Amino acid sequence: MLHVDLDQFVAAVEVLRRPELAGRPVVVGGRGDPTERGVVSTASYEARELGVHSGLPLRVAVRKAPDAVFLPVDGPAYEAVSDEVMTTLRGPGVLVEVLGWDEAFLGAATDDPEALARAAQDAVLAATHLHCSVGIGDTKVRAKIATGFGKPAGIFRLTAENWFDVMGERPTIELWGVGTKVSRRLAGLGVRTVAELAAAPTDALVAEFGPRMGVWYHELGHGLGPTTVDDRPWVPRGHSRETTFQQNLTTPEQVRDAVGELARAVVTDTVEDGREVLRVALKVRYAPFETKVVSRKLAAPTRDGAEVERAALALAEGLEEREVRLLGVRAEMVMPDDADPAERTPVRGRI
Repeated sequence: MLHVDLDQFVAAVEVLRRPELAGRPVVVGGRGDPTERGVVSTASYEARELGVHSGLPLRVAVRKAPDAVFLPVDGPAYEAVSDEVMTTLRGPGVLVEVLGWDEAFLGAATDDPEALARAAQDAVLAATHLHCSVGIGDTKVRAKIATGFGKPAGIFRLTAENWFDVMGERPTIELWGVGTKVSRRLAGLGVRTVAELAAAPTDALVAEFGPRMGVWYHELGHGLGPTTVDDRPWVPRGHSRETTFQQNLTTPEQVRDAVGELARAVVTDTVEDGREVLRVALKVRYAPFETKVVSRKLAAPTRDGAEVERAALALAEGLEEREVRLLGVRAEMVMPDDADPAERTPVRGRI
């Protein structure tokens, strides 16, 4: 299977719209004003060389790249280009599993995946003038990770044959699905590299992460995972809305009003989806930068927007009386019976 990832997608779309920005450091995030609170959505390669990356506060980004061009996020424009890319990738005998605006898995019966990869790159470039990198693998995990070695605009193959040669001595954080917190917990078990993760006793991982995730992390160390491409339309587990406030909220009344507004927006999204809500989560970022997430399961799945809002407000009642710089509300929904089993399992505490 193949994993296709568009290179610096959002920044590349902006450069196509503004050709005069080619070769310049471009940063996209928030409303495009680096004096405001907000984070970087994506940065061009030129900006990345200066230390700017996704998730970096805009105020920090402008210090690292004072001469960069800062632009606001334009979701509808990126979605339109993404749709064109995915339509281009779909061809006779090619399954496309969309992962987001800028990436997808491709599945096809072929004896020459490199040729298929080159054909996909050529087709996307011809249709959209965008470059993409392609990873080839015998599992989704290996194909996804392989793409990183192909960037930019290249092709890389990662299979069982070269997995440990390529990945064995690399830190666990370079694995798909392992972030900073998990890598630290693994380090606490004496597991710092991919090879060490693969060799770690499963029972030790299960004791640390639970029966499901412990086994999954052990398999991840071997590059194992799903091997089929599912081209069914993606079904979201839930809908989220969050806001970073330009001025901290300082009173419980301000917090309550903001949570209510976010909850009503999320309810509108779930109504459009037509599914019942089963869990509500609230994310808060206190000043200066401490983030917490709390959630509660509803008594029964519901389409009653007022009940969802009440649940969000009840969670807000339990917040500390501190200045708040960000709030987010998430509603997790009942998954359709024909959804992928992995998608039917809610990820608690994530917004």
